[in-house]
Amino acid sequence: MTWVTPTFFFRSAATGCRASNMSLEVHHMSRDFVGALLQLNAEKGVPREQLILTISDAIESAYRRIPGNEDVRVRIDPERGEMLVTRERRCVAVVEDPLTEMTLDEARAIKPDAELGDEVVTEQLGQDAFGRIGAQTAKQVVLQRLREAERDVVYDQFASREGDLITGTVNRVEPRAIILDLGKAEAILATTEQSPVEHYRIGQNVKAFVLEVRRGPKGPQVLVSRTHKGFLRRLFELEVPEIHAGTVEIKAIAREPGSRSKVAVASRQVGLDPVGATVGQRGARVQAVVAELAGEKIDVIEWHEDPAVFVAKALSPAQVVAVHIDEEHRIANVIVPEKMLSLAIGREGQNARLAAKMTGWRIDIRSDAPVHEAAALPAAAPGDALDLPAAAAVETPAVADAPAAEVTP
Repeated sequence: MTWVTPTFFFRSAATGCRASNMSLEVHHMSRDFVGALLQLNAEKGVPREQLILTISDAIESAYRRIPGNEDVRVRIDPERGEMLVTRERRCVAVVEDPLTEMTLDEARAIKPDAELGDEVVTEQLGQDAFGRIGAQTAKQVVLQRLREAERDVVYDQFASREGDLITGTVNRVEPRAIILDLGKAEAILATTEQSPVEHYRIGQNVKAFVLEVRRGPKGPQVLVSRTHKGFLRRLFELEVPEIHAGTVEIKAIAREPGSRSKVAVASRQVGLDPVGATVGQRGARVQAVVAELAGEKIDVIEWHEDPAVFVAKALSPAQVVAVHIDEEHRIANVIVPEKMLSLAIGREGQNARLAAKMTGWRIDIRSDAPVHEAAALPAAAPGDALDLPAAAAVETPAVADAPAAEVTP
């Protein structure tokens, strides 16, 4: 049996690997090929087994581009760095493709113990089977397959990080997106995924939340966000060991990027204060998250399974007198002290709006003013909080049918 050793001389370039020379020669023991594979494995992160398979398939494909070589098979021995090239045909009952198939009688004339479905070697090819043109074709195919293999490895590397944090360096600032350099790939931070209060500069390190990884012609496209609720969740996991360990759980998040967020937390450990653990001593932990978000205000509240209690806590820092739950229409009717009404509603209705998003309940806020005074006031439409007198009813523009689970990222 004759083994043909492909000797590659690779050099690394910014755009990938290039072969400056490729020749086929008979050799009993060569380490050039193995060394090149190990170098590619180290530089590009492509597993050695995948490199062997990629190169053998590429050379086989190059052989088959030459008419009459449809039955050629290529196998590479990674330890010896040698390649076996043979002609093989499949043993079938009825021959449909005479170039790649043969009958059982024909197969047994070559291999007496052949059975249907076996691949039977009909010829072994030596160093003269390829030729100069074939070698050039093989070189091009090998390089193309290696680039594809490298893209697949990079794609798998980033696809496994969907829903996680990633850090990149601002490479370009474009009208519709910021391009982050991730080393082996680039991340796209679209304008719609950027906080309105943040500004970026070339060379700045930026954390972002991986939304999606797509396959692209030049490699994977990593879509990231700094406005997603998952970004806030991951930041708390980084800063709060109890959340990372699972003893404190983030149950719900409502966020208006760059302005304000509300985070509901619950403890899985008896005696552990979830709010205190999340905020940290003197607010150190939550302040670290606020700093990363360029000053975005964050309210941390304790989650409660009773919707009335949860809604009351969600309207913090306003004090609540009473909460009446209408489960049929999924409305929480909230009574607050008259002096707390504007605080409960918040600027432009923000506090009530975030509370509604986080709890999943539509919230109707009224003051505890005398009933005859409140009845004389006009009814409120969603979003009209600032245009109403202090005792007016306010309905936040939250989705009435959305359960609390839909609010949680």
